[in-house]
Amino acid sequence: MSLISPHAIIEEGAIIGPDVEIGAFCFISANTTIGKGTKIAHNTCIYGKTTIGEYNNIFSHAVLGSVPQDLKYAGEEVELIIGDHNTIREFTLFNPGTAGGGSKTVVGNHNLFMGYVHLGHDVIIGDHCILANAATLAGHVEMGNHAVIGGMTPVHQFVKIGDYAMIAGASALSQDVPPYCLAEGNRAVLRGLNLNGLRRHIARSDIDALRSAYRELFESGKPLQDQASDLFENTTNEFVKNLCTFIINTKRGIPYERNQ
Repeated sequence: MSLISPHAIIEEGAIIGPDVEIGAFCFISANTTIGKGTKIAHNTCIYGKTTIGEYNNIFSHAVLGSVPQDLKYAGEEVELIIGDHNTIREFTLFNPGTAGGGSKTVVGNHNLFMGYVHLGHDVIIGDHCILANAATLAGHVEMGNHAVIGGMTPVHQFVKIGDYAMIAGASALSQDVPPYCLAEGNRAVLRGLNLNGLRRHIARSDIDALRSAYRELFESGKPLQDQASDLFENTTNEFVKNLCTFIINTKRGIPYERNQ
């Protein structure tokens, strides 16, 4: 049985699943769908065509699905899709997609979005990610799984962040960060592998393979794309192949310090 405050405003047409909790002074638009067991604290606003999965915990004053902050947006139908078991803390702002980016912003499962996090239009977030307080993602940013962004860190539009990557707090990221790597600074550059994160999830032998690959890619002084292509052809390790594939396909480049 859902527990909905009589002081909440829920437009006709909204679909509310079982065991949903909606606090006082919330606004839920007509095109919203909310899945089983999700909790929405007071003063939260959910606009537009927004789909929220099961067992999410949305704290007070979150704003989800308000129109994109993009001057090209002309009122077309766009969408925000949020998966299951996410924690969305106070004063977060998630925008839907735009026609130029596929019309969807998509959030996966089991993510933590701390206070004041912003997800711009057409952002794609994987599973088990953590975005610390006031992390700010511009439009079209993509994050893989198990990635972490520290507090007060802005991310430039169209940047891609790979699986198990970490961006340190108070950085400013304008290029792609490969999977398994740690970036820090303003502008952020690679500082090595995200070893603390890797040790929680990846076998020691695979970490050793990634260490060796990192040295070959970023410390050899050879052209990065050529080195990644050669390494991809000569390794059988799936994590190293994933790292090389990301580098080969980058559009914005990789922020690392070149050896002179």
